[in-house]
Amino acid sequence: MIRRIFNFYKKTFWSPEKYARHVGVTIGTGCLISTKKFSSEAYLISIGDHCRIAKDVSFYTHGGLWSQRKKHQKLDYFGKIEIGNYTYIGADSKIMAGVKIGDDVIVGAGSVVTKTVEAGLIVAGNPAKIVGETKTFVDKIQKISLPTYGMDFKEKKNFLLSMEDSKFIQK
Repeated sequence: MIRRIFNFYKKTFWSPEKYARHVGVTIGTGCLISTKKFSSEAYLISIGDHCRIAKDVSFYTHGGLWSQRKKHQKLDYFGKIEIGNYTYIGADSKIMAGVKIGDDVIVGAGSVVTKTVEAGLIVAGNPAKIVGETKTFVDKIQKISLPTYGMDFKEKKNFLLSMEDSKFIQK
């Protein structure tokens, strides 16, 4: 009973990064982790340096064989998950067993990554497909970038509200 209370406490009150390290995820330097959805084999997950793992990203290191265990009691499989450096995983994405995601990758929100993603790509969708290259995207954004990094809330608000509509992205 005490163990269950302590586990509830950790999952509820610890930061996502502290929780991830506690359950065995290897995390590089300078990362921002905003999820606590790691499978029971979290020690099979490694995240590189300067990565952003957004809210409600789920990591699966094993497969969906539960329903077959009555017929095949020892049936099980596992796959390591490796996330490279300078990689962004968007909110609500799912990373499946055995997937390697390279350096400088952007995974769009809500994606289901079922296969390895090479370095420098942008993927999105279910299943995740290549939709672009990170360098091309960064080059495009640099042309319209608004320099708000380092501003406090009030400065940023005043700065953005003073901009003409043409300065904002439009879709």
